[in-house]
Amino acid sequence: MSATIDELGPVDWVVVEFPGTKLTGEIAPILAEYVDRGLIRILDLLFLMKDADGSFEAFESTDLEDSEIGQLRAFETGIAMLLSEQDVEDLAETIEPGSSAAVLVWENLWAAPFGAAVRHAGGQLAASGRIPVQAVLAAIEADAAEADETKKS
Repeated sequence: MSATIDELGPVDWVVVEFPGTKLTGEIAPILAEYVDRGLIRILDLLFLMKDADGSFEAFESTDLEDSEIGQLRAFETGIAMLLSEQDVEDLAETIEPGSSAAVLVWENLWAAPFGAAVRHAGGQLAASGRIPVQAVLAAIEADAAEADETKKS
């Protein structure tokens, strides 16, 4: 992957944990859709399986069967392998023993033109963050409860 800063969008990562140690590939179709629509580019993808004793193994898509990863094998050629061995060890700590996880690093292609425009205007990213879905839902519920109270008054 050869790109200049004007061509790159923000990069995010997630660890998605699943109970048990059997991957099914059910998340692959939505990722494939995002890639096909030009919304994201998969930069790194690996799978973790953590035994009940806490030991873990990391797998690349080439190490797994098609039934375990579904369409995700199609992303192999575009993967940049950004995660270090220490990153993998740290991420494995976040999942529960007896579970499996997909670790995904992606570039937000949809945001690259905005980032380039900001940089060309002399701006730079000063802060960034993500609001957890649970916090958004709690805020919506609190607003609804407050509206109900206001109606009763």
